[in-house]
Amino acid sequence: MKDIFQFHHDVIDRYKEFSEGFAKIASQDIREYADQIFREENKYTPPPLIQLNMNYSPGMTIEQMVADGSLHPLCKDIFRIKGNSEFRLHLHQQQAITLASKRQNYVVTTGTGSGKSLAFFIPIIDGILKAKGKEPSPRIRAIIIYPMNALANSQMEEVKKFLDNLEPSPITVGRYTGQESREERSACANMPPDILLTNYMMLEYLLTRGNKDTDRKIVEAAQDLQFLVLDELHTYRGRQGRMLPCWYAVCVLPHNRKICFALELRLPCLLRRTSRIASKPFPV
Repeated sequence: MKDIFQFHHDVIDRYKEFSEGFAKIASQDIREYADQIFREENKYTPPPLIQLNMNYSPGMTIEQMVADGSLHPLCKDIFRIKGNSEFRLHLHQQQAITLASKRQNYVVTTGTGSGKSLAFFIPIIDGILKAKGKEPSPRIRAIIIYPMNALANSQMEEVKKFLDNLEPSPITVGRYTGQESREERSACANMPPDILLTNYMMLEYLLTRGNKDTDRKIVEAAQDLQFLVLDELHTYRGRQGRMLPCWYAVCVLPHNRKICFALELRLPCLLRRTSRIASKPFPV
């Protein structure tokens, strides 16, 4: 390939010929109108997208938050990047950790690549470490709900990269998304993970199928839930929308405990200049 730009034009021209080959229009006025559309610039490819990579306000390091007591001491061993002497948080991540430690609900609204997932994973792991120090019995302490299994899979790999920094890992992560084998579902029910990654459909199955060997055990293991997270804010209606208050009623209300409810929302590019966190009660 000698000229990447010429190659780009060749690909567009070939795709244009391919698309126009399907249009056999007999009417002259309609054919002329269709030809005009085909000749429009950028009809087959969008124009170049140019964005500014904004810097997010820096916050404290993990080591500093451990030193002042905001985070569990093991967090400095879990949340570290090989080759870097310190793990510095963005300001919105630091604010999220502070809100979660107070069991306050919050919404994270920042752009792509701003560490939104860590804005709830760090508080979750910190909260679980502190809770297991007082009561170590195995149970589900956090549920993270994803709109797509692909997101759940990638996030599970991402969080395990940090948890694998300690051997053995003090925190367990499980997945219940419909992709698992019967053996994996049974293992999740018999030895519940600290953090469960799932989707709204599986939440419905867990509450309605009533399978004694798996579903009921998982629901029972999620009693006295500490964290409930919606990763990527979507609007759930009908039966899908009912699952969240049902889980709240089953796993939280009977224990009269304040839960941390976190939402993650990705903003368009024009709004990426600011990183803000809204903290107010959610009418669940």
